[in-house]
Amino acid sequence: MSSDDGDMENQAELEEKTRLINQVLELQHTLEDLSARVDAVKEENLKLKSENQVLGQYIENLMSASSVFQTTDTKSKRK
Repeated sequence: MSSDDGDMENQAELEEKTRLINQVLELQHTLEDLSARVDAVKEENLKLKSENQVLGQYIENLMSASSVFQTTDTKSKRK
């Protein structure tokens, strides 16, 4: 084996290592982006749950204040 063959192998190994390092870095960035997105979605979910609770309470209050949604006792009306 000549020194040129050794140099070529070293060069190929170096290129492969560089490619793998770049791939790892890219995957790390992707993971960071996904993690940030998950956090944002969780935050939005909590906000929407809170808004839904407020709206649900508001609707319940409107329904209890409206005679349309009140239960009626039909026996007492017939008398």
